[in-house]
Amino acid sequence: MRKNTKYIYETRMEVRDYECDIQGIVNNANYLHYTEHTRHRFILSLGVSFSKLHEQGIDPVVARMNLEYKTPLTCDDEFISRLALRKDGIRYIFSHDIYRASDERLCFHADVTLVILINGKLGESKEYNEAFAPFLEQE
Repeated sequence: MRKNTKYIYETRMEVRDYECDIQGIVNNANYLHYTEHTRHRFILSLGVSFSKLHEQGIDPVVARMNLEYKTPLTCDDEFISRLALRKDGIRYIFSHDIYRASDERLCFHADVTLVILINGKLGESKEYNEAFAPFLEQE
């Protein structure tokens, strides 16, 4: 595991054959799907409903991604997707690390910055602030 990373959530997944490219490794774009799925499962575990908040005009959107590909995953690999969270101003920064389950080798790292749009305008969300408060590290 990465040094000094306080993971707050993890989930296990498995590489499916159609996610691999001609070289037999996971296509780069699929790692983004894995991280998004992890964020969504984490947020749902907090009882936050994307659809209900969307109906109120509150939408989290990705503003930035910094990606590092380390060791490729291959077909049928089981992996563990872990995340950490911090807040910087109005930005939520999710640090994602994907490890191959068989040997805990780091395969992928991403820092994904989310911001909240309220009725289409950048803003603070009381709902997300409250849901994330127990996990936040202020920068």
